[in-house]
Amino acid sequence: MKVVVVESPAKAKTINKYLGSDYEVLASFGHIRDLPAKDGSVDPEQDFHMLWELEDRGAKRVAEIAKAVKGADTLILATDPDREGEAISWHVLEALQAKKVLKDVAVERVTFNAITKDAVATAMAQPRAIDQALVDAYLARRALDYLVGFNLSPVLWRKLPGARSAGRVQSVALRLVCDREREIETFKPREYWSIVATLKTASGAVFEARLVGADGKRIQRLDVGTAEEAEAFRRDLELATFTVASVEAKPAKRHPQPPFTTSTLQQEASRKIGLAPAQTMRVAQRLYEGVEIGGETVGLITYMRTDGVDMAPEAVAQAREVIGAEYGDAYVPGAPRKYSVKAKNAQEAHEAVRPTDLSRLPKEVARFLDPEQARLYELIWTRTVASQMESAELERTTVEIVAQVGPRRIELRATGQVVKFDGFLTLYQEGKDDEEDEESRRLPPMRKDDALTRERIAATQHFTEPPPRYSEASLVKRMEELGIGRPSTYAAVLQVLRDREYVKIDKKRLVPEDKGRIVTGFLESFFRRYVEYDFTADLETQLDRVSNAEIDWRAVLRDFWRDFSAAIAGTKELRTTEVLEALNGLLAEHIFPAKADGSNPRACPNCGGGQLSLKLGKFGAFVGCSNYPECKYTRQLNATGLDGDGEGSGEGGQPGVRVLGDDPETGLPVTLRDGRFGPFVQLGEASPEKGAEKPKRSSLPRGLSPSAVDLEKALKLLSLPREVARHPETGEPILANIGRYGPYVQHGKTYANLGKDDDVLEVGANRAIDLIVQKEQGGGRPVQDPGRLIGTAPDSGKPVTVKAGRYGAYVTDGEINATLPKGADAEAVTLDEALRLIAARREAGGGTKKKTARKAPAKTAAGKTAAGKTKAAAKGEAEVSGDEAAEAKPKPAARKTPAKSAAAKPAAKKAPAKKPAAKSVAGE
Repeated sequence: MKVVVVESPAKAKTINKYLGSDYEVLASFGHIRDLPAKDGSVDPEQDFHMLWELEDRGAKRVAEIAKAVKGADTLILATDPDREGEAISWHVLEALQAKKVLKDVAVERVTFNAITKDAVATAMAQPRAIDQALVDAYLARRALDYLVGFNLSPVLWRKLPGARSAGRVQSVALRLVCDREREIETFKPREYWSIVATLKTASGAVFEARLVGADGKRIQRLDVGTAEEAEAFRRDLELATFTVASVEAKPAKRHPQPPFTTSTLQQEASRKIGLAPAQTMRVAQRLYEGVEIGGETVGLITYMRTDGVDMAPEAVAQAREVIGAEYGDAYVPGAPRKYSVKAKNAQEAHEAVRPTDLSRLPKEVARFLDPEQARLYELIWTRTVASQMESAELERTTVEIVAQVGPRRIELRATGQVVKFDGFLTLYQEGKDDEEDEESRRLPPMRKDDALTRERIAATQHFTEPPPRYSEASLVKRMEELGIGRPSTYAAVLQVLRDREYVKIDKKRLVPEDKGRIVTGFLESFFRRYVEYDFTADLETQLDRVSNAEIDWRAVLRDFWRDFSAAIAGTKELRTTEVLEALNGLLAEHIFPAKADGSNPRACPNCGGGQLSLKLGKFGAFVGCSNYPECKYTRQLNATGLDGDGEGSGEGGQPGVRVLGDDPETGLPVTLRDGRFGPFVQLGEASPEKGAEKPKRSSLPRGLSPSAVDLEKALKLLSLPREVARHPETGEPILANIGRYGPYVQHGKTYANLGKDDDVLEVGANRAIDLIVQKEQGGGRPVQDPGRLIGTAPDSGKPVTVKAGRYGAYVTDGEINATLPKGADAEAVTLDEALRLIAARREAGGGTKKKTARKAPAKTAAGKTAAGKTKAAAKGEAEVSGDEAAEAKPKPAARKTPAKSAAAKPAAKKAPAKKPAAKSVAGE
C-alpha cells in the first residue's frame, strides 16, 4: 500500500480516481503546523530557531495520515509544485517523524503541473527528495513576516490607536496606494488647447487633422496654453487654404501576448470579467483541482501559481492544431512562438497557466461549470490559443497637410490605421487599465498636392489630469514591475488591506482610508527603509537566491534583524507629539487642504488663536485645536469628511463624528457617528443633565456603507419606524424598523425579519404583509430567509443554499452550517465552494444546528483573550501581513478553542514569565 498526501479534499478525490487500489490518497487541508501565538516562536537569539505547533485540525490530519502510514510501504508527498507546497510536504514529514511512524517506510516527493491522468502517472514514475532550498526559502519568508508583524504591529497599537497591523509586503503595497493619492492631491492642473480641423477631400470624404507645427516650429500637446493663442490659430486656419503635403503608408504588425502568469491572469480577470484577484484564485483553484465532466473528474487548467510563460511542447502542438481546425491554416504561424518573462525576479519554474487539454473548447465545457468557472476557463483558453496565433498585419497611414494663410505656414497631421489581416485579434485582445484606447480611424484615399476644403475649425480647452488611482489589476501590475512580493501572494495582500480597512474600493479603484494613510505616514517617518520599494525588491531577490541554494537563509535573517531590531528599539522613547508632528508634515495636503482665500489652513476657525493638529483618540485620528480644552474644535481628517461649510464640528465637536447637516423641521444637527456596535446616525446632541431625554438614533442597516450616508438618507433612517401598510384583517399598522438583529417589520407583537435583499427604507406593502401573514401562520416561529439555492450535494442529495445569518452569510445543507470567509461575496459563492466549506466544518466537528454551551476564552496575563490581539500579533502577520500565508491553500473555517494561558492556571503551578514582551504585543 502507498499513501499519497495532497493539500485539498477535492484534489485527493480527483487523484484517487486516477490511481489504483494500491494507493490511499489523503488531504492535509493545507498547512498542519504554524508558529504558536507567543513571543519566541522565532528566536533571533537562538539563530532564528522556529517553534512549530500542530494546530487542532492539523493534529487530526496527522493522526489520520500516521494511521494510514503504519500499514504502508511508501509515503508519497504530492503537494503543489511550488515553495508553499514544498513546505507543506516538509511539515507533514517532520510531524510524522516526530510520531516515529516512518520506520521502514520509503518517503518520496512528486509534483505535477496539472491534475490529469497522464500528468499524475508521469509524476509517480519520477519521485525525488524534498527540495531543502525551497523549504529554506519558505522558512526565511515565514520568519521575516513573523518578525515584522510581531514586532512592528505592537508599535502601531501603542503609537497609533485604531491602527491594526503592519506587514512586510502589505505595508509596501499600501504605500503605493497612498503615494498615488498624494500625487493626485498635490497635482496642479495645467491648461492647454487642442486645434482640430475637419477637412474634406475632392470626393467628399471627411476626416480630422490636428495642429502639429507653425512657422517652422513643432507644436507639442501642451504648447498652446491660452485661449488667446488658440483663437489666433483658429482665426488663421479659418482663412487658410489646405493642401496635402505627403501621404505615407507603412506596414506594421501586432504580436499576441504570452499565455497567462498568475499576475496577468488576475489583471485580465479583473478587467474583462470583473473578478477580484482573490476570487480569480479561488475559481482557478477549482478548475485546477478538477471538475466532473462526462462521468470523469479532470483538472481543466495547469497550476495557477506561476510566473512562467512557457508551455510544454505537446501543448504548443495542440494549440496549433486547434487554431488550424477552428480558424484556418492562415492563422497558424510558420514556427511555434517562444516567450520569456520580463517581470523582475521571475523564476519561470512552471509552465504558464493554460488548459490541460486545448481541444476542450469553452462552449463544450461550459455546461459542466458554474458561470464564474466558465468565464475564467474561456479567458484562459482564448489567451492560450491566441498566444500561438499569427500576428495581426496593419497598415498605418500618416498624412501631412499644409495650411497656407498669407506668408504663414501652419502644419497639420492626420493618422489612420487599417487592419489588413486580423490574425490573433480575431480571438483575443488584451485589456488596458488607464491608457487611452481610441479606436483606430480609417483615412480616405489621398495623394500629394491634393487640395482640401475646410469644413470647420475647433479650438477646445483641456486641463491635464492627475494619474488615476490604482485598480486592483493595475496595482498587481505595478507590484510585479517593482519586484515587490510574489505573484502568488498578491490576491491575499489586497484582501488584507481591505479587511484591515486601510483601503476601500470606489468605482473599481483603490482609495486609501484615513487609517491607511496614517499607518503609511508613520512607517515612512520612522521605518522608512522597510517600506521602500527598492529595499523590499532587493529582499525578494535575496529570498529567491535562497530558493536557488545560493545563500544561507539564516544569513538573510541576520542581516535584516540587525537593523530592524534597532529601528524597533528606537521607537521606545518616541513621544506622541513627535509622531503627530511628523504626520502633520507628511500628510499636510490631506489633513490641511489649502484654502481658497490663501489663509493659513492650520489656523483654528473656532478660536482663531489656536493651531490645528492631528490628534489621537479611541476612535482613531482626528483634527483638533492646540488650545484644548479652552477650545474644543474638532473635525474629521480630510475635506470630504467635513460638514457643510468645510469647517468641522466646531465647539463641542467630537472625534468619530461627521456632521451631515441640519434637520429642516427641528433645526437640530444630524450626525454620523462611530459607536461601540458600529456606525449610527443621531439627531441633536446628548444633554449632560441627569435624566435628560436621549437624542434620537438609528443604526445603519447591514450593507449600507457609512460613506454612502448623506443628510437625506440619515433623515429617512431617523424617521423610522415608518408605517408600510395596514393589516388586511385587523386594519392595524405594519411598521418597518431596525432592531438589534437587523431590519424587520412589525404588527402588534408579531415581528418578522426582512431578507438580505429587502431595504427597510423601501420595502413595500405587499412584501410586508406577506412576511407578517407567514409569521402569524407559522405558529409564532420566525420567518427565516429561504436563501439562494445553489445546487444539490452529490453524495446526500440534500439541497445546498446560501443564507444571510445574524453573524454574516453562511452555506448550509440543512444539517451543517458553514460561515462564509470574511470578504466573500454571498452572491458569487458556488456549489463546489459551499461543499468544501460544509465538509471542512463537518470535519472540525461544528456547524450543526444543535445548540451547545459556549465556553468563555481564558484571559492571558496581558488581559486579552487568547483569541484576541495577542494571537493576531503572534501569528507574525501570517494573517496580519497576508504576505506568505497568502499563498497557503484555503483552509476550512474551523474555530479553534482558545488555549489557556498561564493566568488561567492555579497560582501554585504558574510558571514565571520569561519575557515581558507579551504585554507589549497585547498593546498595553
